[in-house]
Amino acid sequence: MNLSPKLAKDSFIVMNELVLPNDTNTLNNLMGGRLLHWMDIAAAIAAQKHSNHIVVTASVDNVSFHHPIKLGDVVTLEAKVTRAFNTSVEVRLDVWAENIPSGTRFKSNEAYYTFVALAENGKTVPVPPVSIETEEEKKLYDGALRRRQLRLILAGRMQPDEATELKALFVKE
Repeated sequence: MNLSPKLAKDSFIVMNELVLPNDTNTLNNLMGGRLLHWMDIAAAIAAQKHSNHIVVTASVDNVSFHHPIKLGDVVTLEAKVTRAFNTSVEVRLDVWAENIPSGTRFKSNEAYYTFVALAENGKTVPVPPVSIETEEEKKLYDGALRRRQLRLILAGRMQPDEATELKALFVKE
């Protein structure tokens, strides 16, 4: 198994979808569930490219719907692995919507998904670390540990006093 670090750009994918009538609600807005489905697919592809294994969704952070996406808009989902832990990876998603006839483009959503890598027998497997190159990648990488600690606390898998990265944000020494 190759566990040499992978560059963050190697685990970056862009996926486009056209919002069709079957994707919308009665107001001709993209249904939130359909968008979450597309986001899960895009993030899973990035995680699989990074880990070279099957991945399963472990968690989805808060997803806010900032702007409605309309029938006929093109949705662009950008998914990027921000950090790898032992057997899991965090993926950041940015969702853009574009109305091609009017030329308008706006950011609609962002979220973080966590995936766990699995071998064919269903057992977890180690994933390679992420190599970071830019300041933005470093910022996302550093924040990933805090986001992970928060996820673990909310899931009841970590005690708040064990979350040293989170504590450092609030406690002055």
